[in-house]
Amino acid sequence: MKLLLQIFTWWNGQTIGTRFHTWRHGQRVGEDEFGNVYYQGGTDSEGRTRRWVIYNGPAEASAIPPGWHGWMHHRTDVSPADEKYAVREWQTPHRANPTGTPNAYRPKGSIAGAGKRPRVTGDYDAWTPRS
Repeated sequence: MKLLLQIFTWWNGQTIGTRFHTWRHGQRVGEDEFGNVYYQGGTDSEGRTRRWVIYNGPAEASAIPPGWHGWMHHRTDVSPADEKYAVREWQTPHRANPTGTPNAYRPKGSIAGAGKRPRVTGDYDAWTPRS
């Protein structure tokens, strides 16, 4: 079943192409607390080392913790696995994206929300013949 998912979907972990590329070129760097595994290998068009993640479950980019996010985007050359990374007090833990769920943000007056949108100065008043 897992192999079929890798062949026919891209959102469930890795695809068969990613599995092959990782096998040929990937060097495992570390793993985060969610079970996502990080790799590097080869170079990109700018000459930097390519870095990628194999998600443990659905491909959800916001599930990458802050330390690994910095490493993935070349903000640091040292991975959190190679250093004692401490989460800062202002960094929040991962929350799943609520878009399309009952927990999604619906501002006052939106089509999906309750209430009426407050009137603002930029609102358009249509012309009528007797106004």
